[in-house]
Amino acid sequence: MPKTWFITGASSGLGLEMTQQLLTQGHNVVAAIRRAGALTKLAQEYRERLDIVQLDLVEPERIASAVRDAFQRHERIEVIVSNAGYGLFGAAEELTTEEIDRQIATNLAGSIHLIRAALPFLRKQGGGRIVQVSSEGGQIAYPGFSLYHATKWGIEGFVEAVAQEVAPFGIDFIIAEPGPTGTNFGANLVRAKPMDAYDETPAGAVRRAITDGSFEIKGDAGRSVSAIISAAESKTPPLRLALGSTAYSSISQALSARLSALEAQRGVANSADRQDL
Repeated sequence: MPKTWFITGASSGLGLEMTQQLLTQGHNVVAAIRRAGALTKLAQEYRERLDIVQLDLVEPERIASAVRDAFQRHERIEVIVSNAGYGLFGAAEELTTEEIDRQIATNLAGSIHLIRAALPFLRKQGGGRIVQVSSEGGQIAYPGFSLYHATKWGIEGFVEAVAQEVAPFGIDFIIAEPGPTGTNFGANLVRAKPMDAYDETPAGAVRRAITDGSFEIKGDAGRSVSAIISAAESKTPPLRLALGSTAYSSISQALSARLSALEAQRGVANSADRQDL
């Protein structure tokens, strides 16, 4: 049966790919975009099933009204996809206050405001599904992406808590964690002004890899989106969905290392308990 999906960041990258795939499959899409006119061709082709909304995630009041209006226009919205965001690259010391604030406002606070705005309507209709597009960077970290990771680790913690809060209402979540994927993420990457001091550091090495194209990208956007849609349409979706062999390998190694480090601290951890219990 056709469903209605609400997707932020629908004009490029995974958001655009998802919008196209869903329309092709016969679904309805409320496509939230920042730049007016970005989906003109799709609008002409799918006039009856594509509802375009202009939205910038740094405007919380606009997020709330856009979600409210979308639910009023459509009888039911089954899936909310929090996808909008961008990458900020630079060693922490290289970043400006403005770059930091906008990264957090868009990737973290914007996603939080979107989810909070949708919850009352999903509760009222008896349930629904929220897909939060995160990254392998929500569980691992590359040097030079500290603020990007801060937003992804942050939104994953938020979602994991909220998922427990709203499960009784029939609302569930999927955290999609793609690895490096063939989208326009790199082209839209905001880069801080580099400092010479970081040239011969891990952050400098990653900067060179991005610049010279040697940063390996294995993920396929179409296949990744198909996997997200399939998970969202399944009866019991996973809370976290790793996408791509790089994401699987990186997350697996990071979790194994953290677990090993934790086990080594068992005695210290237990020694910190109260002794009068």
